[in-house]
Amino acid sequence: MDLPQAIDSKFRFILVAAKRARQLQSGARSLIQTQSRRPTRIAQQEVEAGLVPFVTEEATAADTGKRIRSGK
Repeated sequence: MDLPQAIDSKFRFILVAAKRARQLQSGARSLIQTQSRRPTRIAQQEVEAGLVPFVTEEATAADTGKRIRSGK
């Protein structure tokens, strides 16, 4: 499996795709045209295409740290 550049590990890919698959099962519309009807496969294709935005906790913590330092 080739990971998109924005995703740093297979574990993160699976987490992002699983969350997106739950959204699709709950009624969210697909972001891509695909032959598949399975939410898990559709979610994987969306993540591979870079259409599913996500934020890591590390990025959020780093942004918060920058705001605190710049406020002094």
